[in-house]
Amino acid sequence: MFASKSERTDVPPLKTILLKRVSDQLIQIVDAALASTTLRSGPHLACRPGCTQCCHGVFPISQQDAARLRESLTALDQSNTDKAQRIRTRVADSLTRIAPLFPGDRDTGILSEDYENSPLFADEDSIGDNEPCPVLDPTAGTCDLYEARPIVCRTFGPPMRTADGDLATCELCYITATTEEIAASELDPAVPAQEAASNEAFNAAHNLHGETIIAYALRSPLKVSS
Repeated sequence: MFASKSERTDVPPLKTILLKRVSDQLIQIVDAALASTTLRSGPHLACRPGCTQCCHGVFPISQQDAARLRESLTALDQSNTDKAQRIRTRVADSLTRIAPLFPGDRDTGILSEDYENSPLFADEDSIGDNEPCPVLDPTAGTCDLYEARPIVCRTFGPPMRTADGDLATCELCYITATTEEIAASELDPAVPAQEAASNEAFNAAHNLHGETIIAYALRSPLKVSS
């Protein structure tokens, strides 16, 4: 005899299902935008496996990004225990180095609002500027949680509008491109607003706020409501 829907414990709440759809939709939008700008960029977009400059340096991620990474690492525990353990070891090592300088709540991993002015983020050639991402495989030069990588990792490289309206690119890309070629390769300018709306919905649903960093996101999961 089958249990009724109300009695089953393996059925996720409707809110969780809807939020998963919103998150998946954001990933689809971003990946489609990246595919488009990659096509338009041609050889000027030099990103490739083994190029890890953007994988060094501490940077903020959203709570939604953090949740996606944790979910992926949990799944990896089941499919590749050794790889998952290597990530956890790198996370622990990273936290040992950067925790003393972390500008925020070390219990929750949430950054303070003025984190950008802290030595970990502001000082060039500091630990924070050179710290490798704990998800980066230092031997292969690739991301061990690539499918769950944060939005900033998905969009870094192609031309994107700054708050001042300028087009910013990775310093290793578009070196020989003309101003017109860079402008023609711009990532869809609607992406940041779509990401912000998705993050706002996620935070509101889970009673979360602020941003964190990958090492704290993977140290231990924040408690979220369902």
